Amino acid sequence: MSNKAKKKRKKWPIVLIIIIALIGFGTLGSGGDDSEPAEPAASSAEQAETKAEKETTEAKPDVPREYESALNKAESYSDIMHMSKAAIYEQLVSEYGEQFSKEAAQYAVDNLKANYKKNALEKAKEYQNEMDMSPAAIKEQLVSEYGERFTQKEADYAIAHLND
Repeated sequence: MSNKAKKKRKKWPIVLIIIIALIGFGTLGSGGDDSEPAEPAASSAEQAETKAEKETTEAKPDVPREYESALNKAESYSDIMHMSKAAIYEQLVSEYGEQFSKEAAQYAVDNLKANYKKNALEKAKEYQNEMDMSPAAIKEQLVSEYGERFTQKEADYAIAHLND
């Protein structure tokens, strides 16, 4: 065997050791198997929601905290209790309710993205199913200043779609 062939044969173990060492160091540098798993990447829906939240927050930096709180309460009243715009405002300012300032309550109802026709329909269904009220009585309850305080249009929509 020539000297050249012997040198090539000696280089392979060194190259192999270097490769193994690099792989070993790479594993150590990344934390190896002992590290905690990385959090999964956010879905595109989560990213869009986070972006929308940031834009909303950034778009209204000068909104007082009381106004934001009133809007959050208004959203709850609309989504859970299916209240009318007038009833939500009254609940927000009432001394027996939330006791927000009139300005905060007005901001809340002005900025609330609610479907009041849908809310009126949900209330109408509650009256029909839980209290066995007639459509005429339901409509009266929906528009009454002592009742739900929906607009005539919202009540008409609810009655028209009551049995859909």
